Amino acid sequence: MKRILKNAAVAFSMYSRIPMPQFVWNDESMRYALCFFPFIGLLIGLFAYLWFTLCSILNIGPSLFAAGIIAIPLILTGGIHFDGFMDTSDALSSWRPTEERLRILKDSHVGAFAVIRAAVYLLLAYGASAELYRHALPSLCLGFAISRCLSGISVVTFPSANPDGSAAAFSTRSGKNVVREFLFFFFIVLIVCAFILDLTTGVLMVFAALVALFHYHRICMKYFGGMTGDLAGYFVCNCELFMLLTVVIGSKIVRLFL
Repeated sequence: MKRILKNAAVAFSMYSRIPMPQFVWNDESMRYALCFFPFIGLLIGLFAYLWFTLCSILNIGPSLFAAGIIAIPLILTGGIHFDGFMDTSDALSSWRPTEERLRILKDSHVGAFAVIRAAVYLLLAYGASAELYRHALPSLCLGFAISRCLSGISVVTFPSANPDGSAAAFSTRSGKNVVREFLFFFFIVLIVCAFILDLTTGVLMVFAALVALFHYHRICMKYFGGMTGDLAGYFVCNCELFMLLTVVIGSKIVRLFL
């Protein structure tokens, strides 16, 4: 039990801003840490749903509701995944060789392309969140965990492009087979729950998540020669935006034929 608690604390310390007991990061405390990565997504989803409930009670309009939905994951994670999204955006937009792209990922400076892509991302997320249907939100709240399941699977499956990075550390110190099997099982459970809550929304979410995963794998292998922590964060952000946009637009298309 103590080992499990250590692994959970390491995961929440790394991927969230939630205060946790501090442990030495070693093979024991990191072996199954990625198994707890999706639970951070469940917590984000819970806060998103509570925000939705509060907005419904207080009759808060779609603009403030959308702002809250976007702010919640950024606040709870400290923006760690969005930082990866911006770093990756700079590297992709450089059109440099692989080695130069990897160097850009490590650069702490923010380039113009990162700012532009971040602005577009937030505008799309804001507009789509303001359009959310009431019945779609419970399923979409599971999307924060779904994206983290797939991201965790990529960390222990894709080759590492930066052996000195944080993602490589989690990968090499993980019990890869156990972590992969647990995350895949949890992913299936989340999908089933999403289908039960709303079948149409669940199907659209799974489709969008798999498209995002395919896109992520292609970028990793073609432009970087493998996965890094920044690329994993890039995927989490993209996956969640893809799911949100697909559910909002897809639901409207489905309604045209009903």
